[in-house]
Amino acid sequence: MAKDAQKKQPATPASPDSMNRRQQLVETYRMTRRNDPKVGLLTFGAGLVAGLLGFLLFYVLPGDGVIGWILAVVGSLLLGSLAAMVVFGRRAQKAAYAQMEGQPGAAAAALRMLRRGWKSDPVIAFNKNQDVVHRVVGPPGIVLVGEGTSPSRVRQLLVTERRKHERVAAEVPIHEVVCGNGEGQVPLSKLVRHVQKLGRKVKPAELTDVLSRLRALDATRSNVPLPKGPVPTSMKGMRGNLRGR
Repeated sequence: MAKDAQKKQPATPASPDSMNRRQQLVETYRMTRRNDPKVGLLTFGAGLVAGLLGFLLFYVLPGDGVIGWILAVVGSLLLGSLAAMVVFGRRAQKAAYAQMEGQPGAAAAALRMLRRGWKSDPVIAFNKNQDVVHRVVGPPGIVLVGEGTSPSRVRQLLVTERRKHERVAAEVPIHEVVCGNGEGQVPLSKLVRHVQKLGRKVKPAELTDVLSRLRALDATRSNVPLPKGPVPTSMKGMRGNLRGR
């Protein structure tokens, strides 16, 4: 009986760190297909159409002959693969956001998709109502991102955190962002792009000093665990495909 019970238990999902590129891509496709059943058809269709156009384009330009055929085949494969990856990346990103939407810590999971040069710290502050504030440090300066069930409570939490950060980094620009779908809030699907568009006000050489000051501030805080649930097992593998798209 014990052996039968063990056999019925679902296998624990593998960590993205232990997966190779192909395994991460397969896991990403499975996650996307659960939320977007048409992803396979759309990806194949985009690759096929782009491949045919590429074949015609590269065949006509150099003219007839062996070289024309070779360039046409290579061009069709390149354009078809590129179109398929772009479509798949966009559908996967949309499915990932749909899976995270409304779950605690969703904003923190989205902020992990930021490019290099950004330092993301999830859940640096919270209250008893499970409203939380995440922090991102990058070219715009310090970005405090709040999320929760009550916008007024989130904004109050952001004001409190802003004051704390101004004590240790008064000369650094501090931005406040509320993640949500209400008025004056930034939707989860647009959060990363919104943060990236805040401008470049801090030089890379200055970030080291800013991060050092923030570590001193964080040393006075108690450790806060990130709420479980919003991060798909394949999110880390998807990050490389989704950046900048």
